[in-house]
Amino acid sequence: MSVPGVDLATRYLGLDLRSPIVASASPLNGDPATARLVEEGGAAAIVMPSLFEEEILHEETEMNRALEAGTEHFAEALDYFPAVPELADAGDRYVANLRRIKAQASVPVIASLNAATKGGWVRYARRMEDAGADALELNLYHVAADPDLTGADMEARDLDLVASVRDAIRIPLAVKLSPYYSAMANFARQVVGAGADGLVLFNRFYQPDLDLENLDVVVRLELSQPWELRLPMRWIAILRPQLGPEVSLAATSGIRGGIDVVKALMVGADVAMITSAALRNGPSHFGSVEDELRIWMDRHEYTSVAELRGSASQARTDDPSAFERANYMKTLHSWSAPHDLTPSSPSA
Repeated sequence: MSVPGVDLATRYLGLDLRSPIVASASPLNGDPATARLVEEGGAAAIVMPSLFEEEILHEETEMNRALEAGTEHFAEALDYFPAVPELADAGDRYVANLRRIKAQASVPVIASLNAATKGGWVRYARRMEDAGADALELNLYHVAADPDLTGADMEARDLDLVASVRDAIRIPLAVKLSPYYSAMANFARQVVGAGADGLVLFNRFYQPDLDLENLDVVVRLELSQPWELRLPMRWIAILRPQLGPEVSLAATSGIRGGIDVVKALMVGADVAMITSAALRNGPSHFGSVEDELRIWMDRHEYTSVAELRGSASQARTDDPSAFERANYMKTLHSWSAPHDLTPSSPSA
């Protein structure tokens, strides 16, 4: 829907986008055919799903195990298979898809990487840049389960990874963080100091479940819900005035419609990233979100995203403490007992 006088243009990681609505990493964005539908549906940029270094290592291990099967029993098995050229692994397929998607796209294409080793981060980051990625999103996703590593150790390792990738590539760099760092504001500033051009808040951790019949750990993939936007909103509102306008901030998790995009922009985000809603409703959902955003802005007399952005950040709100401890107190005091739990008056 075209609403005259509403300018949705924004900048993210130094890239000019026609709107702040971005397709974050999802299965839709990794295949050229569905990525085309995502762009046609209205996404202003596409983040490809993450390449996990473990995928590559697993494929290599399984291939070597298959080729070496039986060699410990029969010497002839050493020559059973002829020499074969190097086979394409998950990294090769990812880069090939990146090239194809970039060749057909008219919007920026952002590669995503989740590596397990420092060497893997650098090696694959360079390959993604060479394949034409407009920017790179580093996905810091790990659980601090080693009791011998302190919080400072974990943070130092992550900062070293960010700095190593920054030194290896020239394209813009975003870092997708979890919300579990002990001093988020300080760590966010250090990540920017290590070379990040922007932050993506936040990574969703998928918690395992138990199958009580088979006594096994199972994966439970659940799409995000609207309430999950509250955590990114709080931290973007806090970080926007601290990091300044030159650092890009992306909100992700819980963004379902145009009203959610408005909230993300008002606390200071440059873009709002959508995955779950697009998986539920299909690629055309991006256009519906854009229509809703335009209508809301027109109705409330905002003429541009630049005018809307940051209007409710911590630096501009009448009550800055609302994003910190006072928010907790007010939330608790806002609860009222349901009618059926209210004690009845004693009988006369």
